[in-house]
Parts: sequence; structure tokens; C-alpha cells
Amino acid sequence: MRLREEGRDVIVLSVGEPDFPTPVHVKEAAQAAIARDDTKYTAVDGSRALKEAIAAKLSRENRLAYPLEQILVSSGAKQSCYNACLALLDRGDEAIVPAPYWVSYPDMVRMAGGEPVIVHATAERGFKIGPNELAAAITPKTRLLFLNSPCNPTGAMYARDELAALGEVLEEYPKVAILSDEIYEHIAWGERFVSFADACPSLLGRTLTVNGMSKAYAMSGWRIGYAAGPLPLIKAMTSIQSQSTTSACTVSQAAACAALTGDQQFVRDMCTVFEERHDIVLEQLAAIPGFDCVPAAGTFYLFPNIRRAMERVGAATDVEFCERLLEATGVTLVPGTAFGAAGHLRVSFAASLDVLQTALRRMHEFVAGTSRV
Repeated sequence: MRLREEGRDVIVLSVGEPDFPTPVHVKEAAQAAIARDDTKYTAVDGSRALKEAIAAKLSRENRLAYPLEQILVSSGAKQSCYNACLALLDRGDEAIVPAPYWVSYPDMVRMAGGEPVIVHATAERGFKIGPNELAAAITPKTRLLFLNSPCNPTGAMYARDELAALGEVLEEYPKVAILSDEIYEHIAWGERFVSFADACPSLLGRTLTVNGMSKAYAMSGWRIGYAAGPLPLIKAMTSIQSQSTTSACTVSQAAACAALTGDQQFVRDMCTVFEERHDIVLEQLAAIPGFDCVPAAGTFYLFPNIRRAMERVGAATDVEFCERLLEATGVTLVPGTAFGAAGHLRVSFAASLDVLQTALRRMHEFVAGTSRV
């Protein structure tokens, strides 16, 4: 903000939302809801029309059958995750959080009185944990496992057999619930996306599937997420939500219903563009001295290891590297420390190719020592 106020040319590659406009038919559905005065509260757990659209989506795309009473609509997938933490965790309970993780997971656990147990996944393992790491992290206090596939910030995506292997471990621990955050489901390429509950049907009774509208439909500001899971958990989450936000925005719910039931070509086209950008950005990141980056299988992020680049520029931490990069080039990135993975940074390619090319050129010049630091 300060640099922009000073008139600097700042390129923001730190944003976690698509750079595409919300589809026209979705915006028209919102306008129609306003025109017919559909602007009052819905039920706390969401409008019947939207819950029916969610249930149909889960059946059609994920092979998951949920009655409407096992679905909760919230003000974003983030609220669904936080509601779940409040419902599942008592003081001192543990929640396993694979790292690199989305920045909010550990703090959600702490705010609910629990303790996050971080399990580090390496680039050599594709930024995914395996059954041995999972088993080693489980204790008598473990009550929850977070899974995020495709993952923010790495773009890693678990295959069916990898999820099944984790499920085999969890079979032995009936007190552990699974929160499967699938918000990036439709921004994926290569191997087909698989829901955890589909890969591990015997664990359906303690799996919470979380998703939302922000990523697939470019609706981040509309604030609609949803969760589907066992009835006692959904009831508890609904009670919690009734005392915080009540129902999600009624107009946004009407728009979300149109998104889920309408033409899905927008989603496919956007994913194609993101995959094309991924390939270009990956190649150019690999050309920056000291950057080591593995491909992503989804999302609109890459997560390079920059330890050698930090040495080149004399930055002691990834935070310092990002600060100096911003001051020197105007390019904003998120340091890996925020995601539990020091020595990395997250590059969002939710920007036009022209903007990305300019940012990557500036980054290359900064590390190569040809820009003014």
C-alpha cells in the first residue's frame, strides 16, 4: 500500500483468487433475486434450492450421496472449516495439519482451544504426506486431520491410492475426524481429482467435505462455502453458525445456485487458462538462479524453494527476501514461512500473462544482480 501511495508500479502475485470475472449468468441470477425482493434471511443452514444444487453436485461429480440435512451453507469455505474446529475440538485436543498448509488452519485450531500438530511434507514427496508420517503423528489426543487437495500453496493433489493409504491408517483411529478441504477441486489438471470420502467410503461417517464458490466460479467476494458430513457434526456446526453469522447472504446463495446448476464451460475454460499459465511460469521460475520448483497438479500457485537464491542476494530468511524483492522490483509474493515452509515462497499466477512475464523478468533480474537493490 505504501509503495502504491508513493506512485510505485506494484505487481501483486500474492492474491488467492481468480482474476476472471464472475460468469454473467451468475450475476444475472443475483440481480433477479434482488428484483424479486429475495433478500431476507434463509434458514441458518442455507436455502433449500442451494442445498439441493449442492447435493446434486456432490452426487454428480464426487459420487457422494448426502441428504439435505447433512449439508450446511456458510459465508465461505473458511467459515465451514472454522465451524468444524469449534464443533470438534476441546481444549488440548490435537489436529494434524500437513505442511505446507493454508495459513488459517493452525490458527483455527488454536482459536478452538486445540493444538495443531504440523507434519512436514517435502518437495521430494510431492508435498504430500504418506501413511507412515500420518501414523507417527497420531496420539490419543488427536481428533482431526486436515487435508487440502489440490493444496494451497503447493498445488499438490492426492491420487485415489494415496488417499486410500491414508484411510487405511485412519481406520485404526475411530476418534479422528477428517476435514477434506476441496475448494480447488475444479482447478486441476493431469490425474482426475478424487474426493477423500469417495476414495475412503468406509470413513464417510467421520469425513467433512468442504468446498465453495470462490475458486471455481470466480466468486471470492460473494462469500459462499459449504460443508457436507455426518449429521451430528453438521447440526453442531449449524448451532455455532446460528450464533455468529446466521445464514449466508441470500443474494449470494441465489447466485451460487445458478453457478452450480448452470453451464459449466466457464469452469473448464478457466482451468485451461490456469494450466497454460502454470506451464509458462514453471519454466520461467526454473530459469531464475537459485530457484527450485516442482510442478503443481492444480490451483493457481507454484511454491519454489528459494534457499539458494536467498544466499545469492544475502537474505537471511524468505520473509527478508520477499521484503527486499518488493522494495527493489515492486513484485509482491508470500513467503513460505506463512505456510509452515521456510525457504520457499508462493507465486500466484492468477494474473494475465503480460503481468506475469513482467513480474518474472523483474524477479530474475533481482536474483541475478542486474536490478538495483
